[in-house]
Amino acid sequence: MDIENQGLTTEALGNDASNLAVNAATQDSMSILHLISEASLTVQLVMLMLFLASLVSWSIIFSKFMQLRRERRLTAQFEREFWSGGSMQSLYNQWGAETKRASGMSEIFVAGYREYQRLSERGFANNNDLLDAVQRAMRVELSREIDHLESQIPFLATVGSTSPYVGLFGTVWGIMNSFRALGMSTKQATVSSVAPGIAEALIATAMGLFAAIPAVIAYNRFSYHVEKLVGQYEIFMEEFISIVNRQLTIDDD
Repeated sequence: MDIENQGLTTEALGNDASNLAVNAATQDSMSILHLISEASLTVQLVMLMLFLASLVSWSIIFSKFMQLRRERRLTAQFEREFWSGGSMQSLYNQWGAETKRASGMSEIFVAGYREYQRLSERGFANNNDLLDAVQRAMRVELSREIDHLESQIPFLATVGSTSPYVGLFGTVWGIMNSFRALGMSTKQATVSSVAPGIAEALIATAMGLFAAIPAVIAYNRFSYHVEKLVGQYEIFMEEFISIVNRQLTIDDD
C-alpha cells in the first residue's frame, strides 16, 4: 500500500513539475519582448516608427519646456527693469549688448529703439512716419520671436494626431495576419493559438497611444504659454509706441 501511495505521489509531483514548465513557457511566449520579436515585419516597422516618434517627442518636450521657462523668466526680468524708471537708453545699452539671444520682449524693444534712434539721427520731421517705422520694425521682430517660440511644436501636434492611427494600422495588420494564419492551419482553433497574434498586434495600438498622449498634452500646454507670451509682447509694443509718441510730443512742444 505504501509503495502504491509513493508511486501516486511521484506521479503527482511529475505532473506538477510539467504544469509549471508549461506555465513558464506560456508566460515567456506572452512577454512583451517576445511578442515584439515574433511580430510580422510590417508590425515591427510600425512599432519602430512609433518608438522613434515618441523618442523625438520627449526630446522636444524637454527642450521646449526649458526654453519657455527661460523665456518667461527673462521676460519678467526685462519688464521689471523697463518699468523701474530708468532711461530707455541705458536699458538699450544693457540688453542690446547681449552676445546671446535674450528674451523675446527685450529683442522687440531693441529692434524698436534702434529704429527710433536711427530715424531720429536722420532728422525725421513727420512723427507719424517715425512711429510707423518703429512699429514696423517691432512687428518684424515679433514675427521672428513667434517663429522661434513655435518651432518644433507642430511636430508634437503631428505625433499626437497621427500616432493612434499608425498604431491602429499595425494592430489591424497584425490581427489580419493572425486570422489568415489560423485559416491556413489544419489544427483546431483555440484561444491559446490566437492570443499571441492578437496580443502582439495590440502592442502597436498601445505604443501609438504612448506616443500620442504626452505629445497632445505638451502641445496644448506649450501653445497656451506661447499665446500668453505673444500677448505680453503685443501689449508691450503698444505701450512702447505710446511712450515714444508721448516723448515726440514733448520734444515738439
